[in-house]
Order: sequence, then C-alpha cells, then structure tokens
Amino acid sequence: MSPLTQPQSLSAQAPILLLENGDHLTRDEFERRYHAMPHQKKAELIEGVVYLPSPLRFEPHAEPHGNLMTWLGFYKAMTSGVRMGDNPTVRLDLDNEPQPDAVLLIDTLAGGQCQLSEDGYLEGAPELVAEVAASTAAYDSYDKKVAYRRNGVQEYIIWQVLDQKLDWFSLQRGEYLSLPADETGVIRSQVFPGLWLSVPGLLAGEMAQVLSILQQGLATTEHQAFIESLAAEGQGS
Repeated sequence: MSPLTQPQSLSAQAPILLLENGDHLTRDEFERRYHAMPHQKKAELIEGVVYLPSPLRFEPHAEPHGNLMTWLGFYKAMTSGVRMGDNPTVRLDLDNEPQPDAVLLIDTLAGGQCQLSEDGYLEGAPELVAEVAASTAAYDSYDKKVAYRRNGVQEYIIWQVLDQKLDWFSLQRGEYLSLPADETGVIRSQVFPGLWLSVPGLLAGEMAQVLSILQQGLATTEHQAFIESLAAEGQGS
C-alpha cells in the first residue's frame, strides 16, 4: 500500500485551537479550548463571543475587587446558608459562561436557584453577581448585563471604578431596575436581608465605614429571620 493511501494515525489529530478574543463558539467548544490553556486565568463566553480580559491593574481593579470581596465575605460569614465565590466559572446557558468578579448565592440545600455541577462548576444563575469595571464602556454594562437578566440573576452590581459610580440592579418583572440609595448613600439588598452597602464609603475605599453599615444591617430582625428561613429550608430538603 502506498504511503499516500495508508489510513491516518489516530495520534495525528489536529491540535486544539487556542481561544482568541472575538471567537464565536459554542459553550462546549469554549470549554474544550479553555481547558487546553491552563496558563489562561480568565476567559468568558458572553452571548457566544469569547472575551479574554487584559492583565488587571491594582488601583482600577485589584484593590476595589478586594474591598468588594471583604464586604461580601463579612456578610457570608455571618449568614448561614449563603455561599460566596471569587471569579467562579458560571454556566448560565448554551451561549454564556461568564467568570464574574464575585457571586453571592443561597446554598442549593437552602433553596437556592444555582446548582454545583459534578465537575465543580456553577450551573444556573447565582442570586447576586458583582462586577468591577474600569468604566461604563466595559462589556459588563451591555451584553453581560443582558445575559444575567435573561437567565434570572436577581441582583447585579456594576462598580465603574474610574467613573466613581456603582449601580445595583434588581430583577423585577423581567427587567433590571436600579435599587435606590437612601439619603446617606446606603443601598439595601432585596434578596439578601441585612446586606447593606455604604456606596460613598466603598467608592472612597473607607472600609471601616462600609463594614460599620453592614453590621447595622446584620443586626436587624430581617437578617435574623432570613437565617432562620434558610435553616428551615435546609432541614426540609
């Protein structure tokens, strides 16, 4: 048999292509390529399009992100039945697999709407998602926001650091509406009782003020009732 007519070796398979910004992929193909790039720390599929974020600078992203996680982490520590994650991969739907900066969710056993897959990824919509963006020009404010709304993320926080602006959206009748701040600049979650945020404090990096306001929320009867309801849900599951 001529070499030209010999069957191709099974080992001579085509290499897996690397992810590139702007690729249009299915979620399965996105995951296949992502797994082949262990050096790549973050990649997202938003409305079927691949996004590979640039390296993150300290003041526009890393430090604000740390402050955001401190606030959410304190709430999680004081609220049994609630879980928090930093940059988790979330399988929202067949066209969207974001890696949000932060998620806060109700544990599945306590009635949460998000599931943990057998291979360790979140599937479905976390109750709250937070993103740190440099400005309103970031895709967090557009296609990603649409995907979160359509898939039922109940609350969505976008912190635009360079614009000194924070928006907290609540899903109501299929639309995202801004949660209002009170006269002191405090916003209160509608999904997580006691999760209070001093927006002026967070924007200024005054974490003592942020945690002081949060502690006030944690001391409310609404927060205690929330913990009790999660415990009761867990016992009944």
